[in-house]
Amino acid sequence: MSMNPCDIIRKKRFGGELTELEIRAFVDGIVDGSFADYQASALLMAICINGMTDRETLALTLAMAKSGETLDLSDVAGVKADKHSTGGVGDTTSLILVPLVAACGVKMAKMSGRGLGFTGGTLDKLESIPGLSISKDVDAFKQQVRDIGCAIVGQTAELAPADKVLYALRDVTATVDCLPLVVSSILSKKLAAGCDVVVLDVKTGSGAIMDTPEKSRQLAETMVRIGRLSGKRFSALITDMDQPLGSYIGNALEVEEAIDVLAGRTGGDLKTVSLTLGAHILRNAGACETVEQGIDMLEEKIQNGEGLKKLGDMIEAQGGDRRVVEDTGLLPKAPKQIDLLAERDGFVTSMCTSDIGNAAKLLGAGRERKTDVLDLSVGIVMRKRLGDPVKKNDVLATLHVGEKSDRIGAYNLLRRSIRVGDVPPERQPLIHAVVE
Repeated sequence: MSMNPCDIIRKKRFGGELTELEIRAFVDGIVDGSFADYQASALLMAICINGMTDRETLALTLAMAKSGETLDLSDVAGVKADKHSTGGVGDTTSLILVPLVAACGVKMAKMSGRGLGFTGGTLDKLESIPGLSISKDVDAFKQQVRDIGCAIVGQTAELAPADKVLYALRDVTATVDCLPLVVSSILSKKLAAGCDVVVLDVKTGSGAIMDTPEKSRQLAETMVRIGRLSGKRFSALITDMDQPLGSYIGNALEVEEAIDVLAGRTGGDLKTVSLTLGAHILRNAGACETVEQGIDMLEEKIQNGEGLKKLGDMIEAQGGDRRVVEDTGLLPKAPKQIDLLAERDGFVTSMCTSDIGNAAKLLGAGRERKTDVLDLSVGIVMRKRLGDPVKKNDVLATLHVGEKSDRIGAYNLLRRSIRVGDVPPERQPLIHAVVE
């Protein structure tokens, strides 16, 4: 049954509610090319201006999820879980919570995209481990999840191909931050990947897609509502991005910090958010009654070394050198380090997280374009957190610099992004809200 693209666009332009059939026709049309780019762009803008009802958003999410292959994990025993972050700086939670949750007996089956951004995605971080491969076909992926309880691999199947087309168009038509489009983009991939339980980490602050707590809450609530309408168990946390989550920013550097957390050598905000997200997964999967119990279970897996061992098992199953969990010196190291010094006494009053992320990108840790090649060894180590007292000439941060890094650009951007003043700032909560 053919539907005229102009009729669908016109209906949305005047604020009408699209039917499931109309939405399916639109999604099929962008995948098979019968909808022209300019027609899809016009509809995206109409959606952006007039919004979508929950019914429309669910229909769009499901149509996108079914636009390509979907993973059927029903032949993997037990509850399968996944986690998604809307992306931030120093946001290394997956490498910590995936092995810890698996060590508690809940399967973590994670297929990740490459991700554009300040640093590489989780896949790039993993690829900084010598020998590790993120390519597995679906059967091998499932077998690894059966055998050791967790896997993080690149998307092998054509999961939600409609999202690729729409994302590219949103990027060039100023419709990236439109709520129903963000929700359907994220959830379609999660639903196509076949897990039972999904926990979302929605960032808020200067280094996030949604820069205010109100916008972040709206995104989190919509995603949880639509996710639950699809029949899966969803929760979301709204977490703070007014400073980098971890102290290490960059691909190999973030792996090192994740290993330090799993080994019990370091704590802080990164650990807190990782354990809280992991505890929501355990509770939603029925492995414990309360989030507090879940945090205790995960903490115990750090103390007894099982979390770190599980990361080693996953690295080994994916062809990597598992000795890295005992010796982070095996990770790639940048040839040069440059310290950024405080110019006065005072307190760290603010950070522009997105600028810190962009400074890491100038060093070569992140991509502008899909084709960019990363330097997995470079990045930034933050030596101070918001509110910390500093003396003149204290080290605020250390740049790990490679051969091709724009060191001057990165240094200057980093210097501008960290403010030192006379009065310590009022701190935002680390976890702003939980959306069930």
